[in-house]
Amino acid sequence: MNHNYADKLIAQLKGHQNDENREAMEAYMRNQFDFFGIKTPERTILLRDFLKENGKPSVEELPDIVRSLWAEPQRECQYIALTLLDKQSRHLKKEHLSLLEELAIEKSWWDTIDHIASNLVGKIYRTEDDDAYLEKWIKSENMWLNRISILHQLKYKENTDQSRLFRYILLHRDSKEFFIQKAIGWALREYSKTNPKGVFQFITTNELAPLSTREGLKHIKKAEKEGKSVGQ
Repeated sequence: MNHNYADKLIAQLKGHQNDENREAMEAYMRNQFDFFGIKTPERTILLRDFLKENGKPSVEELPDIVRSLWAEPQRECQYIALTLLDKQSRHLKKEHLSLLEELAIEKSWWDTIDHIASNLVGKIYRTEDDDAYLEKWIKSENMWLNRISILHQLKYKENTDQSRLFRYILLHRDSKEFFIQKAIGWALREYSKTNPKGVFQFITTNELAPLSTREGLKHIKKAEKEGKSVGQ
């Protein structure tokens, strides 16, 4: 397997371009990216068939293949790159964080950033204790890197490092960026499903943006309406 792997995959995607779907998909993403017009179900089938014929790239081959896909203008190429990373996610280590940083900085938008945060960075940090990248990202001037640091524990549940989560949120609680305020609320809402009391106390004792507070309390308020006292 070599660079031809990515070229063959891109050619297969180009062969299934759908202009009718393309316009709607580009509009949904605010016309920031080009699309082939291949919706997720069809893209899943195309990749499955391609992998049957060409095999799954090894973890060693992935960086070059992913970078080739990421360089393409069509957004489906970035989605496919992330799926290929998913298929080797249990083999990804801290050595791959520099690659994920590259992907986060290039062609940045919530659709790829959120996948990188919880599916890839989050999975790596379940087994790695070197937090150098997280600390660099949370202090970065790039809001997408900030968002990754805030959201990387989204699926951790009882394994969430609460002190890290709350510290990262407090570093950005004054942010005026919608995507940061939303990320803070999302992270708190998910963690409240595991530790509602801790989240309730954090939100009520720290001044957060209204959007972050509203999103962070959603699960707690829903539970209280159902007669569950979770915020006391």
